[in-house]
Amino acid sequence: MNSARWHARIECGRQIGAGFLVTGRKVVTCAHVIADSGAAPVTVTFPYQAGAAAVPARVVACGGWGGRPTDPGDLAVLELDEEAPVSPAAFAPPDAAFGEPARKLVAYGFPRGYDEGTLAEYRATAAQLIGGEWIQLEAWNGHGQPLEAGFSGAAVALAGTGEVVGMVTATGGRGVRNGRMLPTHVMARYWPELGAHLPVPAHEDADRDRLRILVQKAARAGVDCSPERLYLDAAGPFGPPLPPGGFDSLWAAAWYVLCELDDPEAVTRFADRLDALLDAPRAGAAVRRARPDWSPILVEIDRSGAGDGQVVVEVSAYSAGRRHPVDSRTLAHGELRPYVRERIDEAFRHLALDSDELIAFALPREWLNWPVDQWESGPDDPTPLGCSYPLVVTDHARRRGGLRHRLARRWQGVDAGASASVHRVECDSGEDPRKLRLRLRAADVAGFAGPPAARLSGPRFDTALTKPVPVLLWPRSGCHGEHGANGAEEEGEDGGCAGAEFLNALGPYVAGVTPAELPRHILSLREAADAADDPDGHWARDVQLLWDDPRCFPDPHATTAHLHSPVA
Repeated sequence: MNSARWHARIECGRQIGAGFLVTGRKVVTCAHVIADSGAAPVTVTFPYQAGAAAVPARVVACGGWGGRPTDPGDLAVLELDEEAPVSPAAFAPPDAAFGEPARKLVAYGFPRGYDEGTLAEYRATAAQLIGGEWIQLEAWNGHGQPLEAGFSGAAVALAGTGEVVGMVTATGGRGVRNGRMLPTHVMARYWPELGAHLPVPAHEDADRDRLRILVQKAARAGVDCSPERLYLDAAGPFGPPLPPGGFDSLWAAAWYVLCELDDPEAVTRFADRLDALLDAPRAGAAVRRARPDWSPILVEIDRSGAGDGQVVVEVSAYSAGRRHPVDSRTLAHGELRPYVRERIDEAFRHLALDSDELIAFALPREWLNWPVDQWESGPDDPTPLGCSYPLVVTDHARRRGGLRHRLARRWQGVDAGASASVHRVECDSGEDPRKLRLRLRAADVAGFAGPPAARLSGPRFDTALTKPVPVLLWPRSGCHGEHGANGAEEEGEDGGCAGAEFLNALGPYVAGVTPAELPRHILSLREAADAADDPDGHWARDVQLLWDDPRCFPDPHATTAHLHSPVA
């Protein structure tokens, strides 16, 4: 520490803190130390330079600190008016602060009465990040200088080498001999330039620098990309899930890949993908943004061998083609709705913040008409689930074997084509199911006048389910094939077929919409029906959407990857 001339004393109005020199003119400190910089000048003094004058400085970067002690991003970068007369600090690898035996850490601060500064000896309690942000510090022994006001912004350095591992951001308060530091790898999330000075043992300097330069180019070019999706692509099928809250910047995701992932190829994957986005034509990027990239939450419900009143339910989240199991259980029918609501809420933590979420219910064929879109969104939110999220159903049998393969191939053709029209299947058409099979060979969307169990449409519905038709639509309470028998329930308001009226309205509504966009389009339709003056009289009051794109869901029989959380 005798050669550590890079320690700095920071003054901003009545606030006094510490900092340290990173480059010839850049000093890092806590954002709360210079909180009054808008009204008071900021000056920096290097106490090791006897008789040195205070140097004016201006704030050039901040970590986004919100003003409260527990808010993240308590970091600020100051630029000096002139080159500092001392050499910058050196940095240790991110894990150098920990070990057995414990590593002694030293901080140089400026508490009241110590204008020239004083030292405090501490150690890191554990490598675990608190709130994804801080490392807890505890006193090296029961006596000596505690962390107190004046140490904020002080570098935390290894006692033997003087290499920096973090920065003091909080003290334990009077009588409490602990505190918190922002480790250097977290500091670099908020100030990318710092990453150029930090050793990352698992990666070559060239890999780190390439990644940093690409991120800077993407920021300047305004590339429209998702940090969460880039991270998931880089992490691969066996990598850790997204950290809670995702990433607030592209650099935060890149730096997380550098520091938190064990796979050295992850950095290359992240950089290569970002490089490709930088080179992609603008028109191509616009096309990709227009097509939803669904991240489904799959609710699989099936019969249980435990009894007639029991069901087996399993909930999973799918993100970037990876399955994240949430929970599975055998339940009574009466317990199903609250259980599903809670598990769907849990599943959202596996999805990227900007993902196109989709709720999908996989059901036995006889249960495809369940009104799952009408289930409440939450215990305190009576909004129908289908009015809160895009929601679809699918048939268990269609997720297996050769039909799954043919569906995936059909979806490739759907992506390459334009919007699809609705192939009508009338309730009283009398069409031979064998002829219907031929007609549906080219169908992307099939619309039915009645539900799967209807007397007349049922056999033709079964035919459609066994063919690779990507999308099926029907009214749950549409025509049951009893025209004029006895009841307005089976007829439209003018005495006509309720199912035909549904198909007449459905055709124009979905015209010009691609099958990939239909879940979101039907969400808007359900919202409109629910908000109508007479919801029960709206033609789409009970529309059901069966939507199958196997590419959104890995093979249900494939081995599930073991998921783990990173140790910070």
